[in-house]
Amino acid sequence: MRGIGTIVRYGLEEALRRKVFVVVLLLTAGFLFLYWLGNHYAFRDLSGVQAPAGVDARDFAGSFVFGLAMFATLFLGVVLAIFLTIGAVSGDAERGLLQPLVVRPVGRSSLLVARLLGAAGVCVPYVLAVYFASMAITASEGHWWPDRIVVPGLELAGAVALVAALGLLGSVFLSSIANGIAIFMVFGAGLVAGLLGTIGHALGSHTLQRAAKIAAYVIPVEALYQDALGQITANTQGVTRFVLQLGPFGGAYIGGTAVRLWAAAYLAAVVALALFAFARRDL
Repeated sequence: MRGIGTIVRYGLEEALRRKVFVVVLLLTAGFLFLYWLGNHYAFRDLSGVQAPAGVDARDFAGSFVFGLAMFATLFLGVVLAIFLTIGAVSGDAERGLLQPLVVRPVGRSSLLVARLLGAAGVCVPYVLAVYFASMAITASEGHWWPDRIVVPGLELAGAVALVAALGLLGSVFLSSIANGIAIFMVFGAGLVAGLLGTIGHALGSHTLQRAAKIAAYVIPVEALYQDALGQITANTQGVTRFVLQLGPFGGAYIGGTAVRLWAAAYLAAVVALALFAFARRDL
């Protein structure tokens, strides 16, 4: 346990030395300022908007802008997770730091678990902080709250933890650059699948919806994001709900307990595979 704690601290100190957290904090502050600005003018001018019959303009605006904030939060968290894990194995091996650690003081499995805990220990609180800060901004400017408050934030945090685990798995096989590109492309493919599913839902295309659901379950990051979107509008009904489900930020078509259970099992499988592969890697 002491060895794991040492590796976790080493990873955090390395990130501090490279000024990763400084850059993240500055960019996050910029995002939150722009998000506040958008909320301020959107809700200020809401009274002058003629909404279609049956659509609650405030519910629609709040759901849409907060859904956008959730997407931005997920994206920022994914970027942070990728850069904290892309070189966790291959990067240390290239710098000659890996072999002295895994031979005796720490061990391979402890090293990998420590790297994952270090990345998750940074990314999960970060995602939750940005999520609740965005919610507070929307509530203060628009007097709107999501129907579910806690679960969507936990799902976004879980999605980012899953990306961190995938980055760790990729670092066992790929160089840092190749791993980063691969994880970004996988994440992007999931987003495209989600958009196609939204289009399929709007057009009534069962084929597109089915293909998007399959893609979301192959990489559950998108499925968790979709379920989180669905949670924030869980109690919205009528024409407003129908319009929000046309997407891409106000509604969702994938969700439920099955998604969360599958994502948890998927995370466990990815970690197990990473441990198995690393144990057999030639250093």
